Amino acid sequence: MKKTKIKIATEDDRGNISDIFYNHPIDHVAIIRSKKGTFRGDHYHKFTTQHIYMVKGSLRYYFRKVDEDNSKVRSTIIHEGELVTTVPNEIHALEMIEDNQFIAFSEGKRGGDDYESDTFRVSPSIMKNYRKIHPTGSAGRPKK
Repeated sequence: MKKTKIKIATEDDRGNISDIFYNHPIDHVAIIRSKKGTFRGDHYHKFTTQHIYMVKGSLRYYFRKVDEDNSKVRSTIIHEGELVTTVPNEIHALEMIEDNQFIAFSEGKRGGDDYESDTFRVSPSIMKNYRKIHPTGSAGRPKK
């Protein structure tokens, strides 16, 4: 896991521009809105690297390597304007500590019919504060 505060690249009287990525390969981009008290994740990807850029609000991000036990789980708060990068074989889970909106960028298959092709769920949850089961049962994409 790598956490980065995105800096302003240029600024003038009209406002400012921040580069999230420059000259970087991205295969999928999604805007995700979440409600306070909900959860996402509890999975890992074998090949995909994911980046989450927090647009509004914040969340608690839990993570550990696939080959570590739950005593090795760490967490950090992701705030507006921050980017967190999840590398392959890193279990990650998100606890929404307030209503929020973030953009997920993926290097690898993640959208459309490929949404679950490189997603491997874990049980039990790695979240220390996971007190209830999300309606999907896995805190992932809602079932159709």
